[in-house]
Amino acid sequence: MDDFDRKLISALRHDARASLSDLALELGVSRTTVRGRIERLRQRGDIVGFTVVLQEETKTDPVRGLMLLGIEGRGTERIVRQLNGIKAVRAIHSTNGRWDLILELGTDTLDDLDEVLGLIRRLDGVSTSETNLLLSTKKSG
Repeated sequence: MDDFDRKLISALRHDARASLSDLALELGVSRTTVRGRIERLRQRGDIVGFTVVLQEETKTDPVRGLMLLGIEGRGTERIVRQLNGIKAVRAIHSTNGRWDLILELGTDTLDDLDEVLGLIRRLDGVSTSETNLLLSTKKSG
């Protein structure tokens, strides 16, 4: 992937529905070049799909936090399945080091967050946890 591919992907991340003409104009190349690059990126598997972002999804949760989980034994897959069913869990990341999973959480209130933290801590196989509140975001995306 070269610099042009990265610029094209950045433009598509900003507006995946932008026309080939608009992308070509923004990137200073022909429509044919844009179409060819997108097709090549799709064929190579660099671009695996396009999605819709709803306005509701762009709103920031008033209370956000990161929860680091230590899991005993080989229960990670089972716990991930359970976490996927919890609405306040916005993202689940596997990691190395001391923690097995890092969760991004979002709720409307601190009381709601406290309830979610208790629910997650009670999952069979969760041995340790640590939670940090996110106070402000300096850069995203």
